[in-house]
Amino acid sequence: MSSSRLIVALDTPEVATAQAWARAVAPHCGMFKLGLEFFLANGAAGFRAITGRPVFLDLKLHDIPTTVAGAVRAVLPLGPRMLTVHACGDGAMIRAARDAAGNAPDRPLILGVTVLTSMDPAGLAAIGVHDPPPMQVLRLARLALANGADGVVCSPLETATLRQALGRGPTLVIPGIRPAGAARDDQARVMTPAQAMAAGADWIVVGRPITGASDPAAAAAAIDAEAA
Repeated sequence: MSSSRLIVALDTPEVATAQAWARAVAPHCGMFKLGLEFFLANGAAGFRAITGRPVFLDLKLHDIPTTVAGAVRAVLPLGPRMLTVHACGDGAMIRAARDAAGNAPDRPLILGVTVLTSMDPAGLAAIGVHDPPPMQVLRLARLALANGADGVVCSPLETATLRQALGRGPTLVIPGIRPAGAARDDQARVMTPAQAMAAGADWIVVGRPITGASDPAAAAAAIDAEAA
């Protein structure tokens, strides 16, 4: 098992493209991320086609508890290492997901997604949340962990706050990572790989700065080295 804390997001609907990226970056990362775009296009067969590292299945499940539990049970045979649910789905939904994951040693870690990295205070206010992002992230993180989640997903800007408030126990998976000088794309709350790790991240998730590079392997190696 690699000691790398880098998760490379293979965000594409094309299996062949994802496989090529996976082959290139596998020596420089600890996990791959497959999200909605890939999974909806390719399903279980696409998941099984991606090999070389464990997979973080980032589906951000958000529905009534019974439906979310059924979705978790449906993906268990694929063996994802981590699986996401939206923490704003409430405690009963999170608990249903965790219960459905079971207690086998190789069960997926259930992670609660707090506030998307594309959202800023204005975006939160538009949906009726007038607290600043760090306060809402901490509220949702506590809700998720109280209902059995193994950890949470948050932006790098909230990582230190969560680590201080929650201790070393929860797994913190951090997207919104951009190397110095890289384009932010649609990310509103970002840090560099080194900054995120120093703040207390367990894992950092990087997609376009790697997969959009002319040499994805070199880009992944540079980010992995910085995170280390």
